[in-house]
Amino acid sequence: MTSHCTHITLRVTGVEHPGQNEILASQENDGNKVVQELMLGAFDKPVAFFKQMTHHLVALNEDFLQQMKNILFIRDPKQIISSYAQVRPDVTMQDIGIAKQWELYQQLTGNNQHCTVLDSNEILKAPEQVLSTLCTAIDIPFDKAMLHWPTGPKPADGVWAKYWYANVHRSTGFEKQATSSRPLPAYLEPLYQESKTYYDQLFQHSIKA
Repeated sequence: MTSHCTHITLRVTGVEHPGQNEILASQENDGNKVVQELMLGAFDKPVAFFKQMTHHLVALNEDFLQQMKNILFIRDPKQIISSYAQVRPDVTMQDIGIAKQWELYQQLTGNNQHCTVLDSNEILKAPEQVLSTLCTAIDIPFDKAMLHWPTGPKPADGVWAKYWYANVHRSTGFEKQATSSRPLPAYLEPLYQESKTYYDQLFQHSIKA
């Protein structure tokens, strides 16, 4: 789902993004059509996984979330902001997504809809334990094959992979990346402090190692 919704976001917001024209030309631009035909369509597998980012939800009817088992994947916003700043210096709260994640958590839990919070640092502490707990929460069997994967590009990668996925393509399992400790540019400190208030609230509800 990421491959479809990234360029929908670009079309609606007009935000500048690496590879923007290539992304816009690659796939369907009507977000609600993508949701109906792809996410709510029929599948020949028991589990269909859709990776989203919160800014993909722009101009979309969010009612489809009621038919999903939702996982809010959070990460220390300092790491997210520092990562974005390597490619786009004008990082915004919309890019970080943590405020929207907190909004979604309140919305989903308030309506008694499924919502599990998963923190990246907790996975790194104990991958098997945390993923086992996650699988139980979303009613799918855990398999140790989930803990490792081959290096290189993946069939599901979008055309933007060359701008963002270098570290992912080099990885073979859950391990801390050296780039996760890079310093936060001083001018982005206010954004980090604001983001951290939402992150701290979500972290309280996350699966712990």
